[in-house]
Parts: sequence; structure tokens; C-alpha cells
Amino acid sequence: MRTYGATTLAMAIAACLVVPATSGARSNTKAAHGQSAKPPQEFIKHAAVGGMAEVKLGELAEQNAQSDAVKSFGKRMRDDHSQANSELAQLAAQKNVTLPKDVDAKHKATYDRLSKLKGADFDRAYMDAMLQDHRHDVAEFQSAAKSSDPDVQAFASKTLPTLQSHLEEAQQIASGGSRR
Repeated sequence: MRTYGATTLAMAIAACLVVPATSGARSNTKAAHGQSAKPPQEFIKHAAVGGMAEVKLGELAEQNAQSDAVKSFGKRMRDDHSQANSELAQLAAQKNVTLPKDVDAKHKATYDRLSKLKGADFDRAYMDAMLQDHRHDVAEFQSAAKSSDPDVQAFASKTLPTLQSHLEEAQQIASGGSRR
């Protein structure tokens, strides 16, 4: 169960990782000013898209990264978010929410941009994207952890520590350190 929860958290993190900075800034501003979080259905769909994107980007990091730390981080993103995606799919089914089948245009553009890079250039761009997205995701999941929907609240609360761990590891890797 503990591994399953970590995967769910990872998926949730992934869901937010690939969101552009402007979108993240808006969400963070709303949360900081006490405005309401996304409706539960919107949060679930957004987390699913982010989770799918995180898996794809993690796989890309395993292929295109130069640094072992970045490759390892990509594997963690792939593994954690795959597991979280499964848990989120169960929540979506329980809530009668139809999940998207693929990533949206913004996530696809990020993937396409990163897929053209290799080695150290990829490492920098990928870790920058992971930092930006995880900062956004942590803020979004903190907000969802206060949801009026107890199931969404439980999912977000359980996933949040994993996302925070992803953010910490991304910060260490981006600054030249390695946690692994």
C-alpha cells in the first residue's frame, strides 16, 4: 500500500509538472489569495494529463539525458507517476470522471521541445521543466488537499509528500548535487 500511495503521489506530481509557468503562476496566485481550488473533476482531469506527461517525459529523460542522476530521476518520474496514474484512474471511475486519453497541446509541445535535445542540453532543459512543474504541482496539490470532496482531499494529501520529494530531488540535481 505504501508503494501504491507513493505512485499516486508521483502521478499527481507529474500532472502538474508540465504545466507552463504562466498557468502555474495563476494557480499559485489563486491559492495564495485564498481563492477556491479547481473543482474536483477538473483537478482529476488535470492531474491525469500531468501524470501521463510525466511518464512520457521520464521515459525521454532515460533515453536522452547525459547525467546518471537525471536518468535516474526520469526513471523515478516514470515509475512513480505510472503508479499514481493507476490510483487516479480508480478515483476518476469512482467519481464518474472520464479521463483524457493523451496529453494536451501544452504538454505535447514541451515533449516535442525536449525530444530535440540530448546530453547536457537535455539535462538542463528537463530539470528546469521539472522544477517549474513541481513547484506548481506542490501548490496545486496543497490546494486540493483542502478540497470539499473528501476523496480528492485524501488523494491529494497522500500524493503531496511524494511531489514534495520530487521537487527536493529536482532542486538538488539542478543545482549540481545528486540525491541518488
